[in-house]
Amino acid sequence: MATLKYLAGYSAAVNEQVQRLIDTDKLAAVLAKKYPASHSVKTDKALYTYTVDLKNQFLRQSNPLSKVVYDDKLDVLHQALGLHTFISRVQGSNLKAKHEIRVGSVFKTAPLEFLRMIVVHELAHLREKQHNKAFYKLCEYMEPDYHQLEFDMRLYLTYLDMGGRLY
Repeated sequence: MATLKYLAGYSAAVNEQVQRLIDTDKLAAVLAKKYPASHSVKTDKALYTYTVDLKNQFLRQSNPLSKVVYDDKLDVLHQALGLHTFISRVQGSNLKAKHEIRVGSVFKTAPLEFLRMIVVHELAHLREKQHNKAFYKLCEYMEPDYHQLEFDMRLYLTYLDMGGRLY
């Protein structure tokens, strides 16, 4: 059985089920049935608009975003599917904070649900810096199916890692 690196934290039973889907060439069909199309948020400008709309819907009181971009340099192998950075700069006698979100470019062609899950995850870092109970509760508030989408996204990344392509 091949190592399923994106599913390493899941039980052996779950890994065995996924391996059966891979061995019988059914993983692509399962993903395509559940997520039949890619999204239309292809540019950095569209991604910024999409992210700010989500932020304004759920986190109106949070700090504004300075930048939201797709980043070719994010390495999904090191668990970086998205990145939230907080940069403080001194401008005169004031301290200015900039919040930037970078999303892995692999999500340019992913289903909208996966892009939303990544954006929700990074937006949650505006309020909660650590991956704690409050952080995941906030993620579920913004996206009720957050945990299922995270698992399905891991299946999608496993499929891509095997050389597959859905869209």
